[in-house]
Amino acid sequence: MNFALILFIALVVTGAIWLFDYLFMARRRPAEAKLPMLVDYSKSFFPVILIVFLLRSFLVEPFKIPSGSMLPTLLIGDFILVNKYEYGVRLPILNKKVIDVGDPERGDVMVFRFPSDPSLDYIKRVVGLPGDVVEYVDKRLVINGEPVSYTREGKYEYTAQGLNFVQGETWREKLGQHAHIAMVQADMPPVIVHQVEGAFPHRDNCSYNESGFKCTVPAGHYFMLGDNRDASNDSRYWGFVPDENIVGRAFFIWWNFDDFLNMLKSFSKPARIGSSIE
Repeated sequence: MNFALILFIALVVTGAIWLFDYLFMARRRPAEAKLPMLVDYSKSFFPVILIVFLLRSFLVEPFKIPSGSMLPTLLIGDFILVNKYEYGVRLPILNKKVIDVGDPERGDVMVFRFPSDPSLDYIKRVVGLPGDVVEYVDKRLVINGEPVSYTREGKYEYTAQGLNFVQGETWREKLGQHAHIAMVQADMPPVIVHQVEGAFPHRDNCSYNESGFKCTVPAGHYFMLGDNRDASNDSRYWGFVPDENIVGRAFFIWWNFDDFLNMLKSFSKPARIGSSIE
């Protein structure tokens, strides 16, 4: 059960108790009598739950980064904020768009519901828009026949699961108006072909070989890649993200415990807390 549904149930229950008491029980209760405990708690919590529900449903929603697939842009343990209205106003729980505000842009960092299991939230970068032809050959992106701009940055080191030490090469990549850092590992292939799902929707839009892949993004869908290209489970393996699965655009890092601890140790300004997401 997702948190939005839990909030909605709590909102309905506390609101119903408060309303029932107001309409039917309050007038029978002596003026000096105390409110029943259940009514008192419902009356106190209902406005708070309502405000939280409205904020996270229509304005911003917090998320925590669980994996390293977006390194070096987002670290494991980053707490981020996601804009919920930039891609359209959607009904809570149902996630159905009711007011069209805007569409994802190439290069946006987007949170979405995993197509194979909508109970899971994923975060990746938008690489392909509806109608785009996305090619990834020898670890270089080509979109609609135009090679993406790359500038060499340096190296990035981190410890992966199982305490495996990983060293990657970083490149400044420009997608649309977004310039960001992407990372690749020299000893990894562009795509591990045998790990590609065999029956995702619009599978015929993609072709694969040992050098990479080529996919045509269908209407109403998006092609997503992680910035940590060789350690990301993304669209090259499980397909396209439909518009109805979109949650919102990630735009702000508001907390990271490691960053905070480093600040306490060095008495310096935290490098990541309070920074925008490129």
